[in-house]
Amino acid sequence: MQSHGGNDGRLTTHVLDTASGKPAKDLRIELYRIEGERQTHLRSVRTNDDGRCDQPLLSGSLMQAGTYELQFHAGDYLGSEAARGANPFLDVIPIRFGIDDQAAHYHVPLLLSPYGYSTYRGS
Repeated sequence: MQSHGGNDGRLTTHVLDTASGKPAKDLRIELYRIEGERQTHLRSVRTNDDGRCDQPLLSGSLMQAGTYELQFHAGDYLGSEAARGANPFLDVIPIRFGIDDQAAHYHVPLLLSPYGYSTYRGS
């Protein structure tokens, strides 16, 4: 991947509840850097009313090449919906991915329902 130059590199996410057709608001997300067997916790955030984070998860000097993992706490979110039951099928959804170009925008959306999810590299 080509570098875009400058310091515009960033990591973002967006969580959509495909069962309700709405953004997944107030969903907790943990970000880790992975180095071999070691996981280093970088930050904890919650999604806003639009299912996004108010700021990039990584940007500036924190945006470095390497392996990362986003942990989406879907069980807490899905459990808050009384109609879905007290024991949701999905709990913590880990998505491990690599960043090669620290000047690029990496967007990792999550499409979530009570019984499945999908992700992709967005824009």
